[in-house]
Amino acid sequence: MKKIAILGSTGSIGVNALDVVRRFRDKFEVIGLSAGRNIGLLREQALEFRPRIVSVADENEATNLRKELNNLGIQVGYGETGLIDVSTHPDVGILLSALVGAKGFLPTLKAISAGKDVALANKETLVVAGPIISREISRMNTRLLPVDSEHSAIWQCLQGAKKEDIRKLILTASGGPFLSRDLASFDSITVPQALAHPNWRMGRKITIDSATLMNKGLEMIEAHYLFDEPPEKLEVIIHPQSVIHSMVEFVDGSVLAQLGISDMRMPIQYALSYPERWKNDLPSVQLTEIRNLQFFEPDFKKFPCLRLAQEALQTGGTMTAVLNAANEIAVESFLTERIPFSGIQRIVEGAMEIHQVVSDPALEDVLEADRWARQHAGESVVQMQA
Repeated sequence: MKKIAILGSTGSIGVNALDVVRRFRDKFEVIGLSAGRNIGLLREQALEFRPRIVSVADENEATNLRKELNNLGIQVGYGETGLIDVSTHPDVGILLSALVGAKGFLPTLKAISAGKDVALANKETLVVAGPIISREISRMNTRLLPVDSEHSAIWQCLQGAKKEDIRKLILTASGGPFLSRDLASFDSITVPQALAHPNWRMGRKITIDSATLMNKGLEMIEAHYLFDEPPEKLEVIIHPQSVIHSMVEFVDGSVLAQLGISDMRMPIQYALSYPERWKNDLPSVQLTEIRNLQFFEPDFKKFPCLRLAQEALQTGGTMTAVLNAANEIAVESFLTERIPFSGIQRIVEGAMEIHQVVSDPALEDVLEADRWARQHAGESVVQMQA
């Protein structure tokens, strides 16, 4: 019986993960759940799965929820402390870290320090502080299991491979909704247009990141730390069909690819079932129905956020934390229609240009870089509106 906790249980990954749990009731026990402000759905999940602890963002919401769940013996927490209580609960064996953004970093780090295995869907954890996470994984001898479809694909392709045999890791990107759109019209992109992803149904923030290709840049940084490969061995290619989720090229020229339908329940299940594979009733890829598989090099003029992420990875240190923090502020500002779509890149680049990098940061340095970048990006939003 695998005892799991899910940070972000009401988000897209969390909901899909609980559907996996539903399909394998005899294999899982849900120990903890956390949500932000979707209290209604969290309440339903708590009543269905009867975890031992849940956490929400707001203290008042926690007080109200506590009145409803205390008679079931469910502990209710809130804020960052509540997230950490969920992630480090003594009965948890594996944490699914599925929060959106840098707020997932500290609870995930604390879970690793408490000896938990982590199924990682919160790529920002490694973007913000990859070296710190890697050192703690090594110190505690725990496992970091990829959940993102691209990293799950690479992980599966690498099973049984020798490190010296790897030539490069190839992450595929759908290209999002603006692959064929004229660059001259990018300033007129609306929020609904940017949220209309052609292949995947995801949360709002990650969908915007997919539209700018920042998401693929963040995934490159994540892959660097997950698989301990240098930036020059990481490549991004555009694959609009999203059938091949990623590939590995070996030194003899052979390329292994992992194919699957566009359904996050598959990589989630593999991370939670590893090292086993469990039979499920999800549909298979219908190979005879695939008429073509296309591949293109990314256009850095249209998608400069991918270039910025690559530069941040090359620079290293606190630069990746700055990239992520500035991007979070910029994306939220676009979603609230305070800046144009192209303003996302300008705000991120502006923060990166003046940041004083700490090359080998401690935890305090990472947190300070995150704070500074958010402040700088917020000021840039105000200036852009003036």
